[in-house]
Amino acid sequence: MNIQNAKKPVVAVMNAVHDLPVLVARDKGFFKDEGLDLEFVTTPGMAQTTTSHIVKFDSIFDRPLDSVYNEGGIDQYRMCEWGIMKRAVEANAHHLRGRKIVALGASMSKFAIVVARDSNYYEPEMLKDKDIAVTPNNGSHFTTLKMMEGFLAPEHVKTIHAGSMQKRLEAVREGKVAAASVMEPWISVAQKQGLRILIESHSTRSEAAGGDLDGPTLAKMFRAQARAVELIEKDPTPFVHYFIAEPQPYTRERFDDTYNWTVKWNMTVPGATYENTVDNRAWE
Repeated sequence: MNIQNAKKPVVAVMNAVHDLPVLVARDKGFFKDEGLDLEFVTTPGMAQTTTSHIVKFDSIFDRPLDSVYNEGGIDQYRMCEWGIMKRAVEANAHHLRGRKIVALGASMSKFAIVVARDSNYYEPEMLKDKDIAVTPNNGSHFTTLKMMEGFLAPEHVKTIHAGSMQKRLEAVREGKVAAASVMEPWISVAQKQGLRILIESHSTRSEAAGGDLDGPTLAKMFRAQARAVELIEKDPTPFVHYFIAEPQPYTRERFDDTYNWTVKWNMTVPGATYENTVDNRAWE
């Protein structure tokens, strides 16, 4: 790809758990070292506290990240291996923008099925025909099936949508579901809230891209990520701030960029201003 004459490739980033190598490569200039000029867009995910608890789940292609990709708002993204597989396989059948699996990702996510401390569930097989809260057709769903298939026949594994990970933990505490599948850092949150871990596993990530990104461009992107991984493995402590960033004033520039982008994709209504939307009174 001749980046001098083409539109900037747009790369999705979701959170530090999923995308730490991408974030480090971006901020250390590793992509630029490869001669790449990329644009990065933050997309919602069910692990974020900022994600709406009301998300369309009838079709995976109606979800925020997928909708933006289908409309050309991003060119490359990553998520759980099974989720990428499903989307790559089914996009053509739905006559949507095509995508291919272009790499096994650089990150893995840790998942756990958690239950209430005072529940009577102590082994995975005790969840036979009991509701386990997941995000349908996302990492928590696929990883739950992966964990439970060693203990129960498929017809006895019952999964249910109960909202974001925050909402799932609430559902467990309130007794609305028997268990919930969550990833870090929500596993740690669950333990802090007194919930018990029943079983743990990992979710591998895959990378997806549209046909606009050629092989040499993707190779450069993945070399930059690999370089970031080497740095993280040597000493992860300099990158802790990605997980515990301090609050900071919401600038006019950030508002303009973010708001205009959300309006462009019909994700919010037009007409708002910085003055009637932002209030940095904590810094006054």
